[in-house]
Amino acid sequence: MLSTTRRWFRHNRTPIAIGVGIVGAGYLATQYVLGKINDARERMSSDRIAKENLRRRFEQNQEDCTFTVLALLPTATANILEAMNTENITLEIQRMKGTAKSVRSGESSAAPPSIADTTMTEEEGKSIASLQSESGVHASQIALPDAQSTGDAAQDGGQASQKPRKTKRQLWDDLTISSITRAFTLIYTLALLTMLTRIQLNLLGRRSYLSSVISLATAAAQSTINLENNDDDNPNQAYGNDFETNRKYLTFSWWLLNRGWTDVMERVEVAVRDVYGHLSPRDVLSFDTFSQLALEVRKKVEGRSSSDRPGAQWLSLLLPPAPLEDFVLKESGVLGDSATATTHRSGSLSVSSPASTVTPSLRRLLDETSDLVESPAFCHVLSLLLDAGFSVLLNKKLLTGAFGPHIPVTGSSPEPAEPAASNPTTRAVLLPKILSVLTRQAHAIGNGMPNEYLQEMEHAQDLEAFAAVVYSSNWENEIHQDAELVAAAASLNDAADVALATASHPSDFTTPRPDRSVTLRSSQAIAGDGSVVVVDPSQHSFESAWEKALESSNVSSPPPPLQS
Repeated sequence: MLSTTRRWFRHNRTPIAIGVGIVGAGYLATQYVLGKINDARERMSSDRIAKENLRRRFEQNQEDCTFTVLALLPTATANILEAMNTENITLEIQRMKGTAKSVRSGESSAAPPSIADTTMTEEEGKSIASLQSESGVHASQIALPDAQSTGDAAQDGGQASQKPRKTKRQLWDDLTISSITRAFTLIYTLALLTMLTRIQLNLLGRRSYLSSVISLATAAAQSTINLENNDDDNPNQAYGNDFETNRKYLTFSWWLLNRGWTDVMERVEVAVRDVYGHLSPRDVLSFDTFSQLALEVRKKVEGRSSSDRPGAQWLSLLLPPAPLEDFVLKESGVLGDSATATTHRSGSLSVSSPASTVTPSLRRLLDETSDLVESPAFCHVLSLLLDAGFSVLLNKKLLTGAFGPHIPVTGSSPEPAEPAASNPTTRAVLLPKILSVLTRQAHAIGNGMPNEYLQEMEHAQDLEAFAAVVYSSNWENEIHQDAELVAAAASLNDAADVALATASHPSDFTTPRPDRSVTLRSSQAIAGDGSVVVVDPSQHSFESAWEKALESSNVSSPPPPLQS
């Protein structure tokens, strides 16, 4: 039996060997295929998780921008309201009106008032009442001089006589200019603060993400990308460990909140005086007329066309000049007294000595911020934000608050309204009624939470597109100092290529891999019209990325320019 079996195996050893080889090869091939399938499945799962995590991180970054603006806005609002105290002017006009009434009542037996004087008094009384009741600020809320200060002022009669007292017409002119300028200045300040915050937080968000990518490239192969900013906890990390630099960079918003807004106010005030300076409190204006005048103010401040809107005109409002950078860091509280160099006075600002505290990494952030502010994309998005802000102020608040239907009913059967009265845009009202709405809205524009103006600006077209392009551009420039890091980051393409799309926003963004292109797909492309923009890797600059993104956006809904 055993010999027979041995003889059979000896005679059939070749077919048996071939069969075993085939089975073994099949097993190995099956294991190889299964391994590849598992690797692909794990890679797809890892990419899906990375995309979802980065999408959430980008969305959280934009929410952080919103809360940052709401936290910083009250500082600028307090400064603007203090500089242009419209309520004090209103109180001064009321005092002058009360004094005039007392004088006229004492002289009524000698000379009765003329018709013009009576008309002016009645209209001004209604105007003052309108300003006080509708602005929400009562005269009792305005601080009055105490008895000691009044006595000191009376003793110093010589100096008081040198200061001429303004007439009622001059006060009305001041009230007109102050009310309009204050509301417009707050809108410009809110829009500029929104743009600056988006640039700052998205630049830092990009640095945080690159830090995670580089950490993965230099660590073990099984490491995962960490989307949280733990750079300051790792002193051995060569890139992105400058938490102090990020802190200093964010404090440069101090310039707009405490210095830049004054330049904004001056620009707006010059334009408002030129456009609205001829108006008197007895003038009646329609909504269309006031809107056209507001548009003229915007053209004077921003420029009449896109070619007349250089980004450099906004740079001095958002960032300080180089000699004042240390001053901003000191005034914002980032630098201690021992860390600052000896300073000398230059005008009203303290200019630091040559021993600057601006590090190279902070300098790169400031330079890139300056480039972004001076780019055409910045002016384009800023115009959209201003369009949204002025639309809320004029079309929603002013139209309903000052030009809304107000038809008195007399008798049991009211007569049908005239066409002009039923159409708010053609209805004419006195200028003080318009000023009362603007006075009240100035407090609403600078309000912290909720802020309808900020909400409308954040829904402006291309704002999130601008943030995504900032977040996903200039990757090579960010890590260009180390070629090994560039090569290491390039090996992580499959893990780093993540989407930044949100379901609520009409744009779908994909962050660029360090050696690939930036892809921007609009909602129309997703719907099937093929509107896909691909930025070549050789053209990774912000300008080229934004130009191609803007071309795609213009195909679907081009933004309306300022029109006369």
